[in-house]
Amino acid sequence: MKQNKSINSQSRLGNMLLGLVMTAVLSLTGCKEQSSEAKIKVQPMTKQKVEYNNPLVKQRADPWIWKDTDDTYYFIGSAPEFDRIELRSSKTINGLTNADAKVIWTKHETGPMSYHIWAPEIHKIDGKWYVYFAASRAEDIWHISMYALSNESANPMEGDWVEEGQVDSGWENFALDATSFEHRGKRYMIWAQSNKERTYNTALWMAEMTSPTTINKEKVIALTEPELPWEIIGYKVNEGPAVLIRNGKVFVTYSAAATDHNYAMGLLWADEDADLMDKASWSKSPEPVFYMNADKKRFGPGHNSFTVAEDGVTDLLIYHSRDYLELKGTPLTDPNRDARVKEIKWDENGFPDFGQNTDD
Repeated sequence: MKQNKSINSQSRLGNMLLGLVMTAVLSLTGCKEQSSEAKIKVQPMTKQKVEYNNPLVKQRADPWIWKDTDDTYYFIGSAPEFDRIELRSSKTINGLTNADAKVIWTKHETGPMSYHIWAPEIHKIDGKWYVYFAASRAEDIWHISMYALSNESANPMEGDWVEEGQVDSGWENFALDATSFEHRGKRYMIWAQSNKERTYNTALWMAEMTSPTTINKEKVIALTEPELPWEIIGYKVNEGPAVLIRNGKVFVTYSAAATDHNYAMGLLWADEDADLMDKASWSKSPEPVFYMNADKKRFGPGHNSFTVAEDGVTDLLIYHSRDYLELKGTPLTDPNRDARVKEIKWDENGFPDFGQNTDD
């Protein structure tokens, strides 16, 4: 019994000493631990039903949302004057509606980047911010090319945006709508451009990137060309790509036809293990996956992006459309393409269902 008491006493003494040591360690590192916890937010894994503002942002076409690691949402899109690039931010998607829009860049007076400032996208690559956009020249307004801006600030609403120059696709004609994504350690760019023979308006092209603003021009593939009846109404167009990797597949949405009520979204997909630079890896839906619905007052939906809701699990479609049929002017001069939000459902085969016949 004395031996047991001795062992118990030693055990209690050891526990007391351990407790004192842990208290001292925590008191010395408390500030550091608190700081680390403040930076880490555990995302709930349960879907939460949220009623989103629709329209989310009025008169902003080609909407793009980037959700950063601190859960801040950044919104960018085409201003109807096509003369500037604006950026806004919010901790919630609905907060983007009334968030202050900061002009981060304005067009030049002449020469490159002086006209038709279209479809900006914001991306964070290796800790640095980039905005890809299309622009033409006041002297030649249909000479459209792709360009990039960069910002080293941790917060893209702060710091300086620097012109990185043209993003060269390898041949010089109508080029726009650059997007970038990373998969299996490689970064890719997809963009819209006419072929060298100019037998259509735009197809979607893809290449591996050699830096955030350059591509490997030695190997470029055409992901999709305008060939289906619904893709060539008014104009022969495939444009506005956006990438969503889910359920073992790499999905690419795109928009086609004229930018009036005929504008609609198509879908490409490849297996996530496939060689994405092999055109044979890709399949294409023969029918549009999201298009006009007069009953829902949804006319010309398209040029979308994707983001994740505040719950961390719900996939969202961000797109633009008008809420009336008859244009007020032309597709370019009518300013009322509004940014909208819609929850994505997933079917039994793991494919996205954009809710053609459901409300936003």
